Amino acid sequence: MALHLRGVLLPDDEVRDVWLVGDRVTLEPVPDAVTVVTGGYLVPGLVDAHCHIGIARGATPVTDLDTARALARIDRDAGVLTIRDAGSPLHYPELEDEPDLPRLVRAGRHLAPPKRYLRGVAHEVTADELPDAAAEQARLGGGWIKLVGDWIDRTAGDLGPTFDEPAVAAAVEAAHAAGARVAVHTFSEQAVEYLVRCGVDSVEHGTGLSADLLDEMARRGTALIPTMINIATFDAIAAQAEPKFPAYAEHMRRLKRDFPDLVGAAVDAGVPVYVGTDAGGGIDHGLAAEEMLLLHEKAGMAAADVLAAASWRARSWLGLPGIEEGGLADVVVYDRDPRTDLSVVREPSRIVLRGRIVR
Repeated sequence: MALHLRGVLLPDDEVRDVWLVGDRVTLEPVPDAVTVVTGGYLVPGLVDAHCHIGIARGATPVTDLDTARALARIDRDAGVLTIRDAGSPLHYPELEDEPDLPRLVRAGRHLAPPKRYLRGVAHEVTADELPDAAAEQARLGGGWIKLVGDWIDRTAGDLGPTFDEPAVAAAVEAAHAAGARVAVHTFSEQAVEYLVRCGVDSVEHGTGLSADLLDEMARRGTALIPTMINIATFDAIAAQAEPKFPAYAEHMRRLKRDFPDLVGAAVDAGVPVYVGTDAGGGIDHGLAAEEMLLLHEKAGMAAADVLAAASWRARSWLGLPGIEEGGLADVVVYDRDPRTDLSVVREPSRIVLRGRIVR
Protein backbone atom coordinates (compact mmCIF):
# COMPACT_ATOMS: atom_id res chain seq x y z
CA MET A 1 0.00 0.00 0.00
CA ALA A 2 1.42 3.38 -1.02
CA LEU A 3 1.18 6.22 1.52
CA HIS A 4 0.73 9.94 0.87
CA LEU A 5 2.00 12.63 3.26
CA ARG A 6 1.67 16.40 2.92
CA GLY A 7 3.41 18.88 5.19
CA VAL A 8 6.42 21.15 5.61
CA LEU A 9 9.34 19.05 4.45
CA LEU A 10 12.56 19.56 6.40
CA PRO A 11 15.26 20.60 5.84
CA ASP A 12 13.86 22.06 2.58
CA ASP A 13 11.31 24.12 4.55
CA GLU A 14 8.67 23.84 1.84
CA VAL A 15 5.15 22.44 1.88
CA ARG A 16 5.47 19.29 -0.19
CA ASP A 17 3.57 16.14 -1.10
CA VAL A 18 5.51 12.95 -0.49
CA TRP A 19 4.59 9.40 -1.47
CA LEU A 20 6.01 6.27 0.10
CA VAL A 21 6.01 3.16 -2.03
CA GLY A 22 7.35 0.21 -0.12
CA ASP A 23 10.61 1.38 1.46
CA ARG A 24 11.22 4.22 -0.97
CA VAL A 25 10.26 7.87 -1.27
CA THR A 26 8.96 9.44 -4.43
CA LEU A 27 7.94 13.03 -5.07
CA GLU A 28 5.83 11.97 -8.05
CA PRO A 29 2.09 11.38 -7.46
CA VAL A 30 1.06 7.76 -6.91
CA PRO A 31 -2.54 6.92 -7.86
CA ASP A 32 -4.67 5.38 -5.09
CA ALA A 33 -2.13 6.17 -2.36
CA VAL A 34 -3.67 6.43 1.11
CA THR A 35 -3.29 9.89 2.67
CA VAL A 36 -2.03 9.55 6.24
CA VAL A 37 -0.64 13.06 6.94
CA THR A 38 -2.22 16.37 5.89
CA GLY A 39 -0.17 18.89 7.88
CA GLY A 40 2.68 19.42 10.28
CA TYR A 41 6.42 19.03 9.75
CA LEU A 42 7.94 16.03 7.96
CA VAL A 43 11.36 15.10 9.35
CA PRO A 44 13.65 12.28 8.17
CA GLY A 45 13.64 9.53 10.81
CA LEU A 46 15.70 10.34 13.90
CA VAL A 47 19.05 8.69 14.62
CA ASP A 48 20.39 7.62 18.00
CA ALA A 49 24.08 7.60 17.15
CA HIS A 50 25.18 5.98 20.41
CA CYS A 51 22.83 3.25 21.57
CA HIS A 52 23.18 -0.32 22.85
CA ILE A 53 20.36 -2.79 22.23
CA GLY A 54 22.78 -5.54 23.24
CA ILE A 55 23.18 -4.26 26.81
CA ALA A 56 20.36 -4.32 29.36
CA ARG A 57 19.74 -2.46 32.62
CA GLY A 58 22.61 -2.79 35.05
CA ALA A 59 25.16 -3.20 32.23
CA THR A 60 24.06 -6.81 31.79
CA PRO A 61 24.83 -8.36 28.38
CA VAL A 62 21.71 -9.19 26.39
CA THR A 63 21.74 -12.87 25.46
CA ASP A 64 18.63 -13.26 23.28
CA LEU A 65 17.25 -11.55 20.20
CA ASP A 66 13.80 -10.94 21.67
CA THR A 67 15.26 -8.69 24.38
CA ALA A 68 17.25 -6.75 21.79
CA ARG A 69 14.09 -6.40 19.68
CA ALA A 70 12.12 -5.05 22.65
CA LEU A 71 14.78 -2.43 23.43
CA ALA A 72 14.95 -1.32 19.80
CA ARG A 73 11.18 -0.89 19.67
CA ILE A 74 11.27 1.49 22.64
CA ASP A 75 13.59 3.76 20.65
CA ARG A 76 11.49 3.33 17.49
CA ASP A 77 8.35 4.47 19.28
CA ALA A 78 10.17 7.68 20.24
CA GLY A 79 10.89 8.45 16.57
CA VAL A 80 14.38 6.91 16.37
CA LEU A 81 14.30 5.03 13.08
CA THR A 82 18.07 4.40 12.84
CA ILE A 83 20.30 3.14 15.64
CA ARG A 84 24.06 3.10 15.56
CA ASP A 85 24.68 0.37 18.13
CA ALA A 86 27.97 1.53 19.58
CA GLY A 87 29.06 -1.87 20.85
CA SER A 88 27.17 -5.05 21.66
CA PRO A 89 28.20 -8.36 23.24
CA LEU A 90 25.32 -9.94 21.27
CA HIS A 91 25.96 -10.58 17.58
CA TYR A 92 22.67 -9.95 15.78
CA PRO A 93 23.03 -9.30 12.03
CA GLU A 94 19.65 -11.00 11.47
CA LEU A 95 17.89 -8.01 13.06
CA GLU A 96 19.12 -5.56 10.42
CA ASP A 97 16.32 -6.29 7.95
CA GLU A 98 13.38 -6.85 10.29
CA PRO A 99 10.61 -4.57 9.01
CA ASP A 100 9.37 -3.32 12.39
CA LEU A 101 12.80 -2.48 13.82
CA PRO A 102 14.88 0.66 13.31
CA ARG A 103 17.68 0.41 10.79
CA LEU A 104 20.79 -0.84 12.57
CA VAL A 105 24.36 0.29 12.06
CA ARG A 106 26.46 -2.05 14.19
CA ALA A 107 29.87 -1.52 15.77
CA GLY A 108 30.55 -5.11 16.75
CA ARG A 109 31.76 -5.81 20.27
CA HIS A 110 33.67 -3.37 22.48
CA LEU A 111 37.42 -3.96 22.48
CA ALA A 112 39.14 -3.48 25.85
CA PRO A 113 42.04 -4.93 27.84
CA PRO A 114 41.33 -7.66 30.39
CA LYS A 115 39.41 -6.38 33.42
CA ARG A 116 39.35 -2.77 32.18
CA TYR A 117 35.68 -2.44 31.23
CA LEU A 118 32.19 -3.61 32.17
CA ARG A 119 32.16 -7.29 33.02
CA GLY A 120 31.05 -9.53 30.17
CA VAL A 121 30.48 -6.68 27.73
CA ALA A 122 33.83 -6.30 25.93
CA HIS A 123 35.96 -8.68 23.93
CA GLU A 124 39.09 -8.52 26.07
CA VAL A 125 42.44 -8.40 24.26
CA THR A 126 46.01 -7.35 24.87
CA ALA A 127 47.66 -4.48 23.01
CA ASP A 128 49.43 -6.96 20.74
CA GLU A 129 46.12 -8.64 19.90
CA LEU A 130 44.22 -5.40 19.32
CA PRO A 131 44.85 -4.87 15.56
CA ASP A 132 43.71 -8.39 14.63
CA ALA A 133 40.72 -8.05 16.95
CA ALA A 134 39.82 -4.74 15.29
CA ALA A 135 39.89 -6.36 11.87
CA GLU A 136 37.74 -9.23 13.16
CA GLN A 137 35.10 -6.89 14.67
CA ALA A 138 35.10 -4.91 11.42
CA ARG A 139 34.09 -8.10 9.61
CA LEU A 140 31.45 -8.94 12.20
CA GLY A 141 30.00 -5.44 12.54
CA GLY A 142 28.08 -3.24 10.19
CA GLY A 143 30.60 -0.59 9.23
CA TRP A 144 32.02 0.38 12.64
CA ILE A 145 34.13 -0.96 15.48
CA LYS A 146 34.22 0.25 19.09
CA LEU A 147 37.38 0.80 21.13
CA VAL A 148 37.43 1.48 24.84
CA GLY A 149 40.04 4.22 25.04
CA ASP A 150 40.14 4.72 28.79
CA TRP A 151 38.56 3.48 32.02
CA ILE A 152 39.30 3.63 35.70
CA ASP A 153 42.78 2.35 36.53
CA ARG A 154 42.33 0.94 40.02
CA THR A 155 46.07 0.86 40.63
CA ALA A 156 46.39 4.59 39.92
CA GLY A 157 43.02 5.41 41.47
CA ASP A 158 41.88 7.52 38.50
CA LEU A 159 40.98 7.38 34.84
CA GLY A 160 43.74 6.00 32.65
CA PRO A 161 44.30 4.95 29.04
CA THR A 162 43.55 1.33 28.18
CA PHE A 163 45.85 0.93 25.16
CA ASP A 164 48.98 2.87 24.23
CA GLU A 165 49.19 5.04 21.14
CA PRO A 166 50.97 2.53 18.84
CA ALA A 167 48.36 -0.13 19.59
CA VAL A 168 45.48 2.26 18.89
CA ALA A 169 47.11 3.50 15.68
CA ALA A 170 47.54 -0.07 14.46
CA ALA A 171 43.93 -0.92 15.36
CA VAL A 172 42.57 2.12 13.53
CA GLU A 173 44.64 1.23 10.48
CA ALA A 174 43.38 -2.37 10.58
CA ALA A 175 39.74 -1.31 10.92
CA HIS A 176 40.01 1.21 8.09
CA ALA A 177 41.68 -1.39 5.87
CA ALA A 178 38.73 -3.70 6.55
CA GLY A 179 36.26 -0.96 5.54
CA ALA A 180 35.07 0.03 9.02
CA ARG A 181 35.10 3.30 10.91
CA VAL A 182 36.25 3.56 14.51
CA ALA A 183 34.24 4.84 17.46
CA VAL A 184 36.09 5.31 20.73
CA HIS A 185 34.84 5.57 24.29
CA THR A 186 36.83 8.18 26.16
CA PHE A 187 36.40 10.32 29.28
CA SER A 188 39.97 11.33 30.13
CA GLU A 189 42.20 14.15 28.93
CA GLN A 190 45.24 11.90 28.62
CA ALA A 191 43.80 9.31 26.26
CA VAL A 192 41.68 11.46 23.98
CA GLU A 193 44.65 13.51 22.83
CA TYR A 194 46.30 10.61 21.04
CA LEU A 195 43.04 8.89 20.13
CA VAL A 196 42.15 11.84 17.90
CA ARG A 197 45.69 11.91 16.53
CA CYS A 198 45.44 8.20 15.66
CA GLY A 199 42.52 8.93 13.32
CA VAL A 200 39.44 7.60 15.12
CA ASP A 201 36.25 8.56 13.32
CA SER A 202 34.06 9.43 16.29
CA VAL A 203 34.71 10.40 19.88
CA GLU A 204 32.05 9.07 22.24
CA HIS A 205 31.46 11.21 25.35
CA GLY A 206 34.72 13.17 24.99
CA THR A 207 34.70 14.90 28.37
CA GLY A 208 38.49 15.30 28.31
CA LEU A 209 38.67 17.26 25.05
CA SER A 210 40.61 20.53 24.88
CA ALA A 211 40.21 23.56 22.63
CA ASP A 212 43.22 22.52 20.54
CA LEU A 213 41.76 19.05 20.05
CA LEU A 214 38.41 20.50 19.00
CA ASP A 215 40.16 22.40 16.24
CA GLU A 216 41.96 19.22 15.19
CA MET A 217 38.70 17.26 15.16
CA ALA A 218 37.06 19.93 13.03
CA ARG A 219 40.00 19.79 10.60
CA ARG A 220 39.81 16.01 10.36
CA GLY A 221 35.99 15.80 10.35
CA THR A 222 36.06 13.66 13.51
CA ALA A 223 32.58 13.47 15.02
CA LEU A 224 31.62 14.04 18.65
CA ILE A 225 28.68 12.21 20.23
CA PRO A 226 28.40 13.92 23.63
CA THR A 227 25.83 11.61 25.32
CA MET A 228 24.93 14.37 27.75
CA ILE A 229 22.40 12.11 29.51
CA ASN A 230 25.29 9.80 30.37
CA ILE A 231 27.51 12.61 31.61
CA ALA A 232 24.69 13.74 33.93
CA THR A 233 25.23 10.50 35.89
CA PHE A 234 28.84 11.36 36.80
CA ASP A 235 27.92 12.74 40.23
CA ALA A 236 26.31 9.43 41.17
CA ILE A 237 29.32 7.50 39.83
CA ALA A 238 31.63 9.76 41.84
CA ALA A 239 29.66 9.29 45.05
CA GLN A 240 29.84 5.52 44.71
CA ALA A 241 33.56 5.55 43.95
CA GLU A 242 34.69 8.17 46.48
CA PRO A 243 35.41 5.92 49.47
CA LYS A 244 38.02 3.92 47.52
CA PHE A 245 38.99 6.29 44.71
CA PRO A 246 38.65 9.94 45.84
CA ALA A 247 40.84 11.32 43.03
CA TYR A 248 38.73 9.56 40.44
CA ALA A 249 35.54 10.85 42.06
CA GLU A 250 36.73 14.46 42.00
CA HIS A 251 37.92 14.05 38.42
CA MET A 252 34.51 12.79 37.28
CA ARG A 253 32.73 15.69 39.01
CA ARG A 254 35.01 18.19 37.32
CA LEU A 255 34.49 16.60 33.91
CA LYS A 256 30.71 16.79 34.36
CA ARG A 257 30.81 20.42 35.51
CA ASP A 258 32.78 21.62 32.50
CA PHE A 259 31.08 19.50 29.86
CA PRO A 260 28.22 21.74 28.65
CA ASP A 261 30.67 24.55 27.83
CA LEU A 262 32.95 22.04 26.11
CA VAL A 263 30.12 20.81 23.86
CA GLY A 264 29.19 24.39 23.01
CA ALA A 265 32.82 25.06 22.11
CA ALA A 266 32.86 21.97 19.89
CA VAL A 267 29.87 23.27 17.96
CA ASP A 268 31.49 26.70 17.62
CA ALA A 269 34.73 25.09 16.38
CA GLY A 270 32.87 23.26 13.60
CA VAL A 271 33.12 19.75 15.02
CA PRO A 272 30.35 17.50 13.65
CA VAL A 273 28.14 16.78 16.66
CA TYR A 274 25.45 14.09 16.60
CA VAL A 275 22.76 12.99 19.02
CA GLY A 276 23.39 9.83 21.03
CA THR A 277 21.89 8.72 24.33
CA ASP A 278 24.13 5.81 25.41
CA ALA A 279 20.91 3.85 26.01
CA GLY A 280 21.62 0.45 27.50
CA GLY A 281 23.18 -0.23 30.87
CA GLY A 282 22.61 2.82 33.04
CA ILE A 283 20.55 4.87 30.56
CA ASP A 284 16.99 3.96 29.57
CA HIS A 285 15.97 3.58 25.95
CA GLY A 286 13.63 6.04 24.24
CA LEU A 287 15.35 9.23 25.48
CA ALA A 288 16.57 10.78 22.21
CA ALA A 289 14.26 13.76 22.72
CA GLU A 290 15.74 14.40 26.16
CA GLU A 291 19.27 14.28 24.77
CA MET A 292 18.25 16.77 22.09
CA LEU A 293 16.83 19.14 24.69
CA LEU A 294 20.00 18.92 26.79
CA LEU A 295 22.11 19.85 23.78
CA HIS A 296 19.87 22.86 23.23
CA GLU A 297 19.28 24.01 26.80
CA LYS A 298 22.61 23.15 28.46
CA ALA A 299 25.17 23.31 25.62
CA GLY A 300 23.50 26.20 23.79
CA MET A 301 23.17 24.38 20.47
CA ALA A 302 20.56 26.02 18.23
CA ALA A 303 17.32 24.03 17.98
CA ALA A 304 17.60 23.78 14.19
CA ASP A 305 21.15 22.41 14.51
CA VAL A 306 20.09 19.90 17.15
CA LEU A 307 17.32 18.67 14.88
CA ALA A 308 19.77 18.30 12.00
CA ALA A 309 22.20 16.46 14.30
CA ALA A 310 19.45 14.00 15.17
CA SER A 311 18.02 13.66 11.67
CA TRP A 312 19.26 14.52 8.19
CA ARG A 313 22.90 15.29 9.05
CA ALA A 314 23.21 12.16 11.15
CA ARG A 315 21.59 10.06 8.43
CA SER A 316 23.98 11.48 5.83
CA TRP A 317 26.95 10.74 8.13
CA LEU A 318 25.84 7.11 8.30
CA GLY A 319 25.24 6.92 4.55
CA LEU A 320 21.44 7.04 4.69
CA PRO A 321 19.33 9.38 2.53
CA GLY A 322 16.59 11.63 3.82
CA ILE A 323 13.16 12.42 2.39
CA GLU A 324 14.11 12.79 -1.25
CA GLU A 325 13.46 11.07 -4.53
CA GLY A 326 14.52 7.45 -4.08
CA GLY A 327 15.25 7.98 -0.38
CA LEU A 328 14.33 5.64 2.44
CA ALA A 329 10.74 5.72 3.70
CA ASP A 330 11.50 6.79 7.28
CA VAL A 331 9.48 9.83 8.38
CA VAL A 332 8.63 11.40 11.73
CA VAL A 333 5.88 14.01 11.76
CA TYR A 334 5.45 16.78 14.33
CA ASP A 335 2.45 19.08 14.73
CA ARG A 336 4.65 22.10 15.52
CA ASP A 337 7.90 23.36 14.05
CA PRO A 338 10.69 21.68 16.07
CA ARG A 339 13.11 24.41 15.01
CA THR A 340 11.17 26.95 17.07
CA ASP A 341 9.80 24.63 19.77
CA LEU A 342 12.20 21.73 20.20
CA SER A 343 10.07 20.23 22.99
CA VAL A 344 7.71 18.91 20.30
CA VAL A 345 10.23 16.14 19.58
CA ARG A 346 8.79 14.46 22.68
CA GLU A 347 5.43 14.17 20.90
CA PRO A 348 5.65 12.78 17.34
CA SER A 349 2.19 12.76 15.77
CA ARG A 350 3.04 10.15 13.14
CA ILE A 351 5.93 7.71 12.71
CA VAL A 352 6.51 5.82 9.48
CA LEU A 353 9.33 3.24 9.33
CA ARG A 354 10.31 1.49 6.09
CA GLY A 355 7.06 2.70 4.55
CA ARG A 356 4.90 1.22 7.33
CA ILE A 357 2.93 3.21 9.90
CA VAL A 358 4.28 2.67 13.41
CA ARG A 359 1.81 5.14 14.95
